Amino acid sequence: MNVRRRRISGIAVTAATAIGLGTLSACSSDSSAAGNTDKFDVVASFYPMQYLAEQIGGDHVNVTSLTEPGQEPHDLELSAKQTAQMGEADAVLYLKSLQPAVDEAVAQSDVKTKIDAAGLTKLEDHGNVEHDHDHGGEEHAEGEHAEEDAHAEEEYTEEGEHALDPHVWLDPVKFAEIAEGVAKSFEKADPDHADDYRKNADALAKKLGGLDTAYKDGLKSTDTKVFFTNHAAFGYLAERYGLTQEAINGLDPESEPSPARIKELQTEAKADGVTTVFYETLVSDKTAKTLAKDAGLKTDVLDPLEGITDKSKGDDYLAVMESNLKALETALGAK
Repeated sequence: MNVRRRRISGIAVTAATAIGLGTLSACSSDSSAAGNTDKFDVVASFYPMQYLAEQIGGDHVNVTSLTEPGQEPHDLELSAKQTAQMGEADAVLYLKSLQPAVDEAVAQSDVKTKIDAAGLTKLEDHGNVEHDHDHGGEEHAEGEHAEEDAHAEEEYTEEGEHALDPHVWLDPVKFAEIAEGVAKSFEKADPDHADDYRKNADALAKKLGGLDTAYKDGLKSTDTKVFFTNHAAFGYLAERYGLTQEAINGLDPESEPSPARIKELQTEAKADGVTTVFYETLVSDKTAKTLAKDAGLKTDVLDPLEGITDKSKGDDYLAVMESNLKALETALGAK
């Protein structure tokens, strides 16, 4: 039973963009492979999808992750065992273009319910961070029709500069849109437990709504609206709350910034009153700390939630997002 979804063109993200997965689901009492339990077996490709499956599925699901805790997701290669497990699952939940190996496995899999999170919201182009820092997604704003992106995929691939930003889970509003689509897919695929899935989805929607309100209130009045990050993961969050993200690297956290980009950021830090350079938990903080030292800035963690590890400032999505809010409030001089 395939889930009806709208294909988003142009998600050909240069350098297989971000996300990581956390641990095996807390909903599972063991590490049973997908398809080998009497529950609704879901394979999730990365942590945010795992979180949604667990929150919406509750006791009725057995969730397995394709990316290990602490593993850098861009480099994920699936084992034959993982690919086989996917075929035995009742559903697979992923975000197309983030992990090419997952996309390929899903395309070849016979799993009945394939849920592509990219088809449950609208991906946007946040510009080429090396040269075009002010786009803010204007070219692909919310509300445009999918057909307007019809030629985007080929165009973006050839240019190699712009890509649709996949980091939708860092915007609570967009994450809630995806959650609603996931809930409907679960209800359709496992109707015996549809009432519970709906109840759990409504509870999650309230949590995400509360998170959105906290961000709006916390970032409404600040000394500066500009923040520096290790890679361009926070475009949706910045757009949602009236901020400006300046990334050292692009959509790929492992890419290397040009000397000109570093110099540009040093100059901008002074002009915009930037106090802090944010780094992450799953990739090297060397460049971020070097920039901070040279520019006389502080450093702190702003977690793109690509995976939960013992270094994370929180044990789940909501807790880490709340920690991120506190870090932003401090760095931006919230009043």
